[in-house]
Amino acid sequence: MSAKKNLTITMTFDESPKKVFDAIANVRGWWSEDLKGTSNKLGGKFNYKYKDIHTSSQKVVEFTPNKKIVWKVLESNLSFLKQKDEWNGTEVIFEISKKGDKTQLRFTHVGLTPDVECYEACFDGWGYFIKKSLKSLIKTGEGKPNPKW
Repeated sequence: MSAKKNLTITMTFDESPKKVFDAIANVRGWWSEDLKGTSNKLGGKFNYKYKDIHTSSQKVVEFTPNKKIVWKVLESNLSFLKQKDEWNGTEVIFEISKKGDKTQLRFTHVGLTPDVECYEACFDGWGYFIKKSLKSLIKTGEGKPNPKW
């Protein structure tokens, strides 16, 4: 096993696996209202853009209802990095499981490790979107995504 530690966030919810899964699949509801494309089915491709700071294209490579969603990052441009395409080829994984009467969400950005330039800024960014926006969408039905520009 590699010593590299991928960026991972684990949270537990009272809500059902279906409710957590449906919220994750509603990417416009928690990441960006300006998302272009399809993010809620296997084979779907979508583009994320945040000002001139971050653009990326993702493909949904796994979509197992109430259990798992995986995005493969096809292209990325993070303007604040030396290696602007640092996300290329990485995977964003959402794993949902029952833990007693709770639902656990394990978010992992595979390839985003402490030895890459984006780790700290991306840790903060994903922290906001997973721990605040997605959590809010799951619990209240209202996320806090980036608005349309």
